[in-house]
Amino acid sequence: MENIWKGIMKNKKIGLVQLVLLGLGSLIGSGWLFGSWEATMVAGPAAILSWIVGALVIGAIAYNYVELGAMFPESGGMSKYAQYTHGSLLGFIASWANWVSLVTIIPIEAVAAVQYMSTWPWAWANWTHHFVVRGQITTPGLLVVFGFIAIFTLLNYWSVELLTRFTTFISFFKLGVPILTIVMLTLSGFHPQNYGSNLHEFMPYGSAPIFAATTVSGIIFSFNAFQTIINMGSEVENPKRNIYRGITISLGISALLYILIQSTFITAIDPSEIAKYGWHGINFQSPFADLAILLGIHWLAVLLYVDAFVSPFGTGVSFVASTGRALAAMTSNNHIPKFVGKINEAYGIPRIAMVTNAVLSMLMVSIFRSWGTLAAVISTATLIAYLTGPVTVMSLRKMAPNFTRPVKSKLMKYMAPIAFVLASLATYWAMWPTTVEVIILIALGLPFYFFYEMRQGWDKERAKKQLAGSTWMIGYLVVLSLMSYIGSKEFHGQGWVPYPLDFLMVIIVALGFYFWGTGSRLKTGAFRRAQKVNSKVEK
Repeated sequence: MENIWKGIMKNKKIGLVQLVLLGLGSLIGSGWLFGSWEATMVAGPAAILSWIVGALVIGAIAYNYVELGAMFPESGGMSKYAQYTHGSLLGFIASWANWVSLVTIIPIEAVAAVQYMSTWPWAWANWTHHFVVRGQITTPGLLVVFGFIAIFTLLNYWSVELLTRFTTFISFFKLGVPILTIVMLTLSGFHPQNYGSNLHEFMPYGSAPIFAATTVSGIIFSFNAFQTIINMGSEVENPKRNIYRGITISLGISALLYILIQSTFITAIDPSEIAKYGWHGINFQSPFADLAILLGIHWLAVLLYVDAFVSPFGTGVSFVASTGRALAAMTSNNHIPKFVGKINEAYGIPRIAMVTNAVLSMLMVSIFRSWGTLAAVISTATLIAYLTGPVTVMSLRKMAPNFTRPVKSKLMKYMAPIAFVLASLATYWAMWPTTVEVIILIALGLPFYFFYEMRQGWDKERAKKQLAGSTWMIGYLVVLSLMSYIGSKEFHGQGWVPYPLDFLMVIIVALGFYFWGTGSRLKTGAFRRAQKVNSKVEK
């Protein structure tokens, strides 16, 4: 099967330009349409700092995965790294958490498109106004969301070549409309005084919301898509250089664009509206289109309504590809049915995995019916999966010093614990009870693991070994939930540990679990598979 896959993909590799556009096509989705508004309601003008914090958190995490992605350029790589260093149980927990976050991105992009549809101002479009009521997708709206999910899947169903052509076209449009929006809103309504003249006006709700907004307002979610490039690893031309370059360039461009978009949103609002309602009261259903209409730029509003289809479409289509490969890669753990990961020989794509994800995406949005709720679920699940990255990269440094590392940083011994701490803090910022709810959602995957363990023949020694490699993570998820519960009231905890001492608590505990995790590394059959994959990497 591997040889067939390689033959199919010959001459269809993704080059650097296409890779960057694929990354941008994923990164610039519904986050720019809603994230600035959501963050401003939480943190006021200080929301601009939330985007900087979010970019730093994801940048530090991506720093670890660049080395891993270059070492193991394989399809769905994000679902395999933890298994290589800590065995199948930790590998399953990490890949399940990552998959939960990815499969939720597909419906959130569809929800974004439908929410903008629900505010179409034209008389002939009155039938769309019932799609969203009080921020929640209604049953008629849900059916439209299902339709979008089906289209996202079909656009990936035939080939990688079709995917790259589609996302190349979409990415140019997705970059152009936000830039045009920044220019036009700035020219039509620029009120820099909205930032305030003192610290209290700049941070009207204090400093804690700056951090909370990174997770609960979809900022982490907006930057999460860098992993699309890693999950396409085996399809990348010259992965030794292009994985690193693709992630760095696409993350850098998107971070700059998101910060400019946030600043534009803050300064475009009429000061009288802020004086009347406060930042908490700025209530838009279709934020930038509503702003354009208020400023009399009706043609821009129409363009934004169009982009509300295009941006989510680009991200949704890209993530159907990434999520399909992530689910297919999980079959190598032997805890997901093998047929799910079957690669279609005619087109070289995991069709069954894609269809499975489409069905589960529809189930997910049936339960979580708002953009904000879905964004919080995605951010928290993603961060939990990312906790294994820093531990894995440093474990491999000790377990396999002779592995080929096309990208090797001298600062990794510092960056890995920093990334682990930042991922832990961002998980805490999701606030109680979101943290524990997502952890429970991740725990729901464990029955699959144990069911397949029993089918393979329960081996007490093997089970003991696997548990030894993952006890630190299981324990940390429990402790994270506990810290969220006893933490400060600013993050919806009980207030037993006040802000900002709760940050110090998380940092100290995180470092303890990081060193426990790196010390829990073990060599299993998965490590031998890692050797095989790495042996094919050019030095």
